[in-house]
Amino acid sequence: MSIVLLRHGETALNAARVLQPPDTPLSPRGLAQARSAARVLAERRIGAIVSSDLPRAWQTASALAEATGLDIVSEPLLQERNFGDLRGRPYDTLGFDPLAMDGAPPGGESAHDFRTRVARAFAHLVASRAVLDGDLVAVSHGLVIHAMLAAHATLGESAVLPARIGNASISVLAARAPHVVALLDDVRHLQGIVADDPESLSGG
Repeated sequence: MSIVLLRHGETALNAARVLQPPDTPLSPRGLAQARSAARVLAERRIGAIVSSDLPRAWQTASALAEATGLDIVSEPLLQERNFGDLRGRPYDTLGFDPLAMDGAPPGGESAHDFRTRVARAFAHLVASRAVLDGDLVAVSHGLVIHAMLAAHATLGESAVLPARIGNASISVLAARAPHVVALLDDVRHLQGIVADDPESLSGG
């Protein structure tokens, strides 16, 4: 059995490259992406769904809940990094890369605090999966998933962690250490008008 990491579907602010306030919902395209991911994941043996409580992740998890009949467990540790007062501002007008900044923006979260929270979130996922008879699907955000894959998973010899985690992408890890990645940032289920836009923001 595995830990499955699912990034939320696209939002209008993702597509516009704006750092998102916490209440940002999925766009119509993002909702369609969530349904596409749900159809693929519903073919797996899923024991539980856990999700960030931010609307864009929760809506994505809801598509999977509808497809499987499972309830969603809320986990605030899976929230995206908090960019504080930068939220709502266009990424390309800032003059620096807030997704890579070490310090905390005003009212936000430093990279150290974010990584510490992600480590706690991953440990929680591992413990939760251990008592299930099936996969644990965790619905989260681009920077969270990237940090989990970078620090807590083991890539195959030929695999390279992408700089950007795609909207509604699926990554599958072994449930036990060293958490070898069997599927990385997979968006093959997104085609045509619901295909992932590589220019949209990967987090924030």
